[in-house]
Amino acid sequence: MTRRQLLQKLTFAASVGMASNLMSGRPGMAADETNEAGAYAEGLLPSGVRSRFVNGVNGLRMHVLEAGYEGRNRPGVLLLHGFPELAYSWRNVMVPLAEAGFHVFAPDQRGYGRTTGWDDDYDGDLASFRRLNIVRDALGLVFALGHQSVATVVGHDFGSPIAAWCAVIRPDVFQSVALMSAPFSGTPSLPSGTANDPTQPVASSGPSLFDQLAALRRPRKHYQRYYTTRGADKNMRNAPQGIHAFLRAYYHYKSADWAGNRPFRLEARTATEMAKMPTYYIMDLADGMAETVAKHMPSAKEIAANSWLPDAELRVYSEEFARTGFQGGLNWYRSGSIGAAEQQLFAGRTIDQPSIFISGASDWGSYQSPGALERMQDTACTDMRGAYMVEGAGHWVQQEQPEQTGRLLIDFLGAL
Repeated sequence: MTRRQLLQKLTFAASVGMASNLMSGRPGMAADETNEAGAYAEGLLPSGVRSRFVNGVNGLRMHVLEAGYEGRNRPGVLLLHGFPELAYSWRNVMVPLAEAGFHVFAPDQRGYGRTTGWDDDYDGDLASFRRLNIVRDALGLVFALGHQSVATVVGHDFGSPIAAWCAVIRPDVFQSVALMSAPFSGTPSLPSGTANDPTQPVASSGPSLFDQLAALRRPRKHYQRYYTTRGADKNMRNAPQGIHAFLRAYYHYKSADWAGNRPFRLEARTATEMAKMPTYYIMDLADGMAETVAKHMPSAKEIAANSWLPDAELRVYSEEFARTGFQGGLNWYRSGSIGAAEQQLFAGRTIDQPSIFISGASDWGSYQSPGALERMQDTACTDMRGAYMVEGAGHWVQQEQPEQTGRLLIDFLGAL
């Protein structure tokens, strides 16, 4: 750790203590008449990164972290987080990108953090969370900040398919794309050459993957199916161990700190193959996510030794999700079928801009969809400049190894 990083962490820890006196102990919040969270308190972010709001972005009041905003005519870099994360997840790569000459901005995406204007009701406006509308959010933010295009859009986890769709739909705006932890296997296909074929495809009558998982000797379920259930938000938000301990275990279990993360390619999308993954992806049938990760809670010694997510920084997440819940992020998983038809408008399209893939060497995310990594490299992205598996990182690569992640992004942009 450099001297500057140490000073920033000490300043951060002090700021959390001061900010906790604001608005019921939540870090960095300033209460107003609407009880809406304000910008982060000074000192909560690395020097050079600011917290602000941008109004009128596809119906949202969007909370944005921003670096490199001082100069004019800087090329833009848009950073899109995944689940369960925040714009804050990018805090340690923003300054290096800004120092390399870019205007860097990362929003709390629809359903997350201090961005408002989205529906948090399980029975509410699910259509607004479909992928192409999230792309509209990203496009609106780019334009609102005065850019007609950006040098790259970077997406991590569920932000990765959004970044990919940004590149597919508006290659004039998103001039390159960096995908992280979740490969993009391509756009949908439409039936071809069927006009003179009177036969109709017969729907499979066999058991689904979810039925097959439930029928295993050790009954299992897919985490994405669990995330669509009504009880998922309540289970995580009101975790018996408390939301802070829940998130500590969740982040630990999917990181390189958990020794069991030794991913490999799966042969097929079958129950027996998928069940080889850890339980944060293929859960025990009777458990919620709170119970799943509680079995892998790190020790007090491990928590104290964690340098990439010390407790004060984790508290930013735990107190934000305690305030907002997880339903906004879970609605991304629930809205896939709603947006599937309109995605067919782009059937057969590829990402032809320069692209890069970055993941942790200990991240199962690269392999959780068998064949997706290969399809991304072989067909979905026609100008892929590299696929990097970063040592010492699991799923949270930009947090676990921010220096290496930043260097890969800067080198990628520098070569364009």
